[in-house]
Amino acid sequence: MGIYRRRKTWPVNVSGLIIGGDAPIRVQSMTNTSTMDTEASVAQAARIADAGGELVRLTAQGVREAANLAEIKKLLIEQGVNIPVVADIHFNPKAAFEAALHVDKVRINPGNFVDPGRVFKHIDYTDEEYAAEQKRIAETLIPFFELCRKNGTAVRIGVNHGSLSDRIMSRYGDTPAGIVESAMEFLRIALSINFRDIVISIKASNTVLMVETVKMLVNAMEKENMAFPLHLGVTEAGDGDDGRIKSAVGIGTLLHHGIGDTIRVSLSEEPECEIPVARALVEYISTRREGEPLPAKISPGRYPSREISGVGGNLPVLAVTADNFNELNLTPVNVDGDCENIEAIVAESKFPVILSTNSDDIYGTLTSVINGIHNKGIDTPIIVSLAYNGLKPEDIKLRAAADAGAMLLDGLVDGIRITADSMTREQLAQLELDILQAARYRFSKTEFISCPGCGRTLFDLQSTVAQVKKSLSHLKGLKIAVMGCIVNGPGEMSDADYGYVGAAAGNVSLYRNKECVEKNIPQEEALEHLINLLKKDGKWQEPEK
Repeated sequence: MGIYRRRKTWPVNVSGLIIGGDAPIRVQSMTNTSTMDTEASVAQAARIADAGGELVRLTAQGVREAANLAEIKKLLIEQGVNIPVVADIHFNPKAAFEAALHVDKVRINPGNFVDPGRVFKHIDYTDEEYAAEQKRIAETLIPFFELCRKNGTAVRIGVNHGSLSDRIMSRYGDTPAGIVESAMEFLRIALSINFRDIVISIKASNTVLMVETVKMLVNAMEKENMAFPLHLGVTEAGDGDDGRIKSAVGIGTLLHHGIGDTIRVSLSEEPECEIPVARALVEYISTRREGEPLPAKISPGRYPSREISGVGGNLPVLAVTADNFNELNLTPVNVDGDCENIEAIVAESKFPVILSTNSDDIYGTLTSVINGIHNKGIDTPIIVSLAYNGLKPEDIKLRAAADAGAMLLDGLVDGIRITADSMTREQLAQLELDILQAARYRFSKTEFISCPGCGRTLFDLQSTVAQVKKSLSHLKGLKIAVMGCIVNGPGEMSDADYGYVGAAAGNVSLYRNKECVEKNIPQEEALEHLINLLKKDGKWQEPEK
């Protein structure tokens, strides 16, 4: 019996493409070209569509860029590329109003649509002052929604962890509750005028925060009888395997819970590279069999277990590899063969239990069994063994990250083991560690938080990320952010130790956490300055020769 069911949502029509309702989960991407470079933007949007993207988003910093989206859309249609065009707006309501006249959907950010740009200062608001600010937001937002209604333009309300307003931060702090309220304020205003053509996103570079907050938002909407569809994504996921695994952990966890109507896998690569990853993730989870879903655990953290043989309790979640498997003296239980006696076997075991399944629905089958064990109060440590044979390594990494990542973020297990016939022992061990790091359980290497780039990016992001990773990957236990601009940079870097952020054309500013420590360094000198900062802080180590 399956335990998967899509959350029921209101359908939103984006120029004939339905998001939510009974529609399939949609995949999308965003250009990284200048929106004023019409030819390059059209070409890149066409490549996204050719790769299977169903929506394409372009940044619109100002009214001029917003107006040029009309020309981009016209040329796409003339070339036979019928893909909805979405405008991405930050800081500039005038650009949002202009874009609503020309495109199929407009993304606005509650953190900076009306509220001023963040200065990271706490401002005390009385209840009356706070209400007055909300009224001021409604005075701008309602005319925008009415314009979108008139023109048949959909809206995405996109909240980023890194761009909450100082007003929200002052009342709620840098918390999931603040992120949720930032979205709910705008949704309540929309429903006050019965405007429902809205998709919502809540994104963060931290998968734990992202998953917890989206679950909280779903609960908050249910309490107020809202059923807006959701766009899922992990911001600043990075590139290569790291970006794919981190995205699959965050997005995959929510998709497993039936949450999500459209997704974007944000990679610091060419945007068309995002689409096959997103499609593979959606197709894998969409094959799960329908059934009564289990309640989604919202708060992060593991279910309690007792420590046995160095597993469970307060010990770190274990990566079980071919090298340490035989040393652990585990009790193996195949949930398909021992299904009638599983809880008794686990309860009576004197050793940690390792659960496996032959089912194609690995997450659903194992989660159902583990929930039954936890519901009986059995505290034997549980390790899951996930087998992916007959698959290509790129598919194994995505599926394992989605399955194991969801179990980790659900707090269900004390260890993970991954097996596959097309990957070496070393590759599988590294995959386990990468998933544990993406789920914020164990840090075994430097983590690079890097945005995918867009028309606001102020340097060649892909080559810069490669250069920074080449110079700093040998460091241990650090989180380093490489951000194309300041829209989300300082805020998203609250989860990073150091940040390398585009400040102006050809210039970079360096951050320690959220504090800017050096401004407007010429880009060709910025990496050297970052290394000197690490040396000053005692965080630098020379690479091994």
